Amino acid sequence: MYSPIVMDHFKNPRNVGELEDADGLGTVGNPVCGDMMNVYIKVKDDRIDDVKFKTFGCGAAIAVSSMITEMAKGKTVAEAMKITNADVAEALGGLPKNKLHCSNLGADALQGAIQNYFDRRAGKVAPTTEAEDHHPEKGGKCYCPFCEMEMKGEAEFCVGCGTELPHEH
Repeated sequence: MYSPIVMDHFKNPRNVGELEDADGLGTVGNPVCGDMMNVYIKVKDDRIDDVKFKTFGCGAAIAVSSMITEMAKGKTVAEAMKITNADVAEALGGLPKNKLHCSNLGADALQGAIQNYFDRRAGKVAPTTEAEDHHPEKGGKCYCPFCEMEMKGEAEFCVGCGTELPHEH
C-alpha cells in the first residue's frame, strides 16, 4: 500500500522536533482525520537553514512532514515556497488516494511557516510559539493553541482537535 520511501520516512523520520528560536512557524490541521502539523523554519541569507516538524497523525502524515523538511532544507525561501503537494507525493513515490490530503497538509504547513516568516519581517505579527494558549483578552481562560477550543480543567489532549497539549496548560 505504501512505497518504500514512505515507509522509510515513517519509520525513520528526519528533522523531528521544534526550533525554539524559529523565524517562522506554520501550523495546519485536518479535523476530519485528526492530523496536526507544525513546521518550524530558521532562515539564513534567504535560505532555509534549518527546518523541523512536530506531527500528530498517521504514518503518511509523519512521512509527509519528514519529506517536506528534507525538500525545503537548503533551498531559498522562494524555492521552498513553490513546493507543492504534488511534489511531496511524487518525492515519496506516491501516496494512496485516501492519504493524498496529507501531502496538502505538509505543503500548507511549510508555506504557512514561510508566510509567518515574511509577516514577522514586515512587522505584521509578533513572534509566536505554539504554546501560547492563555488569552487574558478572553477572560483569562485557557484555549487550545491549535483549534482555539476552550479547555476546561487539566487535559492531556484537546477534545476538539485531538492535539497533545503543552504541559503548562
